[in-house]
Amino acid sequence: MAGLQCHKLLWWMAHEPAAPELEIDESRQAVFDQGHRVGALARRYVPGGVLIDLPYHAYEPRLEATRRALAEGAPAVYEASFRADGVFVSADILERLGPEKPRGFCLTEVKSTTSVKEQHLPDVAVQAHVLRRSGLQIDRMEVMHLNRACAYPDLGNLFIRADVTGPVEARLAAVPGEIAAMTAMLAGPRPSVATGPHCSTPYECPFTARCWPEPPPHHVSTLYAMRRRALELDELGYRTIFDLPEDFPLKAAADRQRRAVQAGQMIVEPTLAPALARFAPPVAFLDFETVGLAIPVWDGCHPYDAVPVQFSAYAPDGDGALQPHAWLADGPGDPRPALAERLLAACEGTCAIVVYNARFEGDRIRELAAALPHLAARLEALAGRLVDLLPVVRNHVYHPDFGGSFSLKRVLPALVPELSYAGLAIAEGETASLELGRLLFHGDRMPPEERARLRADLLAYCHQDTWGLVRLLERLRGLAGGA
Repeated sequence: MAGLQCHKLLWWMAHEPAAPELEIDESRQAVFDQGHRVGALARRYVPGGVLIDLPYHAYEPRLEATRRALAEGAPAVYEASFRADGVFVSADILERLGPEKPRGFCLTEVKSTTSVKEQHLPDVAVQAHVLRRSGLQIDRMEVMHLNRACAYPDLGNLFIRADVTGPVEARLAAVPGEIAAMTAMLAGPRPSVATGPHCSTPYECPFTARCWPEPPPHHVSTLYAMRRRALELDELGYRTIFDLPEDFPLKAAADRQRRAVQAGQMIVEPTLAPALARFAPPVAFLDFETVGLAIPVWDGCHPYDAVPVQFSAYAPDGDGALQPHAWLADGPGDPRPALAERLLAACEGTCAIVVYNARFEGDRIRELAAALPHLAARLEALAGRLVDLLPVVRNHVYHPDFGGSFSLKRVLPALVPELSYAGLAIAEGETASLELGRLLFHGDRMPPEERARLRADLLAYCHQDTWGLVRLLERLRGLAGGA
């Protein structure tokens, strides 16, 4: 699969297996672990099979165990292993089709996605090629993926078995040639492959830094919402934003970026002041952190629902002074009732609740309302009071240090430089979500000091986002006053 994306990627993986770029970080390991859990659960939906439960690199024992399971008439084999043309594969599920096709098998590839992706088809094709070359009659091919319509606790329809026989058959004729080309390539020197869209499609290449030179500051690839046109602009001679003429057609935010970069200073539009009129006191500030479980565990939840398990808020007290509020789930129980109660209490009496990307927080609050009917009216009213700082910044302000991004992680250090995420143990949302999952579902296995430290790190990260909103609104009001 790596070779189909790029021969040079496969060459490096084969010739430099200990390369630092191939080290598995916590984020990638979490994805692998999730895939393993989904794969293990999928076997229950095709019961009665034999699992080839041996180390992945125990090639000969795996092949022999598979031959034995098939010879003994196993109705299904999980992780069935085969080798042909120098290619070793382990099929997630190999299932006999039954009396109507006594020699036929169904090959099923299990994916933790919620749909069939284009890149899944060659994955199934190379497996089908190897199995057929090994003498098996493969009559049906499937991708078994998660079903977003499934809702806990009824997991009977957790998986969808999508028939991909037709599109995979259409790809099979090309597989022998691809294998031969890759085999020859690996036996020779490192191939020369030009950079292009394949560097990030279908997956981000770990060796990108080796092939792509460090771009100059303010390269055209940093233009807001113009990343796909970066190569085209570069080929036209526009290497950096400084090269773009004033009359070059750009949308408003990207053109504001061009003007700010070329002038070397922040641009504040006169429209900023009226845009801030919605942020009338008393104002609260809110940030959620969520977990998105592939296999739902709480009532009514679907695969990959973003469930809030932590929030941080600032809200005025009776004297108008902002006071911090924080809540973080503890253990694997459903966090939503307690979080919703604390959230409503924290934001009570405020006219506006400031967030950054109101769609995210708004959707989470409305989902809480649907899950908690006794609190639905109050939660819906709370969702209606959300006001969003993201479009205010994007539509009215640009600082050259934004680098073409309006994420809070880029905006905050540029506009409020004394606030930084650099010193935090957890500094971005993906890590926070992974660590929250670890705390909730594995915290009881941690030493007490590690668990306490992780909770403190998560609270500090969420607080930084919320306090950042407080300071960012202050800064924007100051800019509007001085515009």
